[in-house]
Amino acid sequence: MLIAQITDLHVVENDRLCQGRVATNAQLQEAVAHINRLEPRPDVVLATGDLTDHGTVEEYEALREILAPLRPPVYFIPGNHDQRDVFLAAFTDHAYLPRPGAPFAHYVIDQYQVRLIGLDTTMPGQHHGVLCAERLAWLDATLQAAPHRPTLLFMHHPPFRTGIRWVDAIGLHGGRKMEAIVARHAQVEWVVCGHIHRPIQVAWGGTMACTAPSTSHAQVALALTERQGFDFAYVLEPRAVQLYVRDPGYGFLAHISYVTGTDTTYAPVNPARLREPFQRRYAELCHVEFDAASSARRL
Repeated sequence: MLIAQITDLHVVENDRLCQGRVATNAQLQEAVAHINRLEPRPDVVLATGDLTDHGTVEEYEALREILAPLRPPVYFIPGNHDQRDVFLAAFTDHAYLPRPGAPFAHYVIDQYQVRLIGLDTTMPGQHHGVLCAERLAWLDATLQAAPHRPTLLFMHHPPFRTGIRWVDAIGLHGGRKMEAIVARHAQVEWVVCGHIHRPIQVAWGGTMACTAPSTSHAQVALALTERQGFDFAYVLEPRAVQLYVRDPGYGFLAHISYVTGTDTTYAPVNPARLREPFQRRYAELCHVEFDAASSARRL
């Protein structure tokens, strides 16, 4: 199974720029075309929050228009820049989502090889996220319902500290309690998040957790020193789509696919000369070593 993650899209009204300088709508259009060209094509796309910049009806209309050509099905989770009720009203045709007025936008997708659980961490009017007792109880019960199904959780706010202080200040309340729940459920193979506009990975809760780079916005500048502390800064690093491919011997592997707008590749000199020895070495190593199921896997 191949899963694509897009995140922190920050779509604005048509003919506007995000923060007065970033053409997020045009960048998302490029990302849609990029995903449609991937081979193999992803089975699903997870959109992990900050779908729009202000959560207005007009921005969600623009988002729908931009994503209309996307070929794989897309599953949404709101972020701190979204407005839950406006978001749910904009996507009433997405049957997996709860109806407008629901207290949270949680849901489960059970129709794929991997069980997908979307977790709503947003708090109206706040930029930090919260996993309250009610949300944590829902997650625990949902995981208990299918203890032997390989599962991927996706959410906006990461449940761990990143070391970039100004984004950690608007991080997730309740992440340690979530970690204790996930640690009890060995079927959780990956926890994928947005919010940070940077790729970060951590061993967490007995599994792996990560954030993805923004798909159509500037990235958060890397600032790990105390001196850099709480200075808000973005950097024009490449935009990307994060991919998760499920290998039968290892579980999920994560790849970053950069959205350049051109998607040009080139071959090395004399590729035909290299092909035969590489094919032979693949047969000698990969079919023996990599195709064997690992005894160290959690499931």
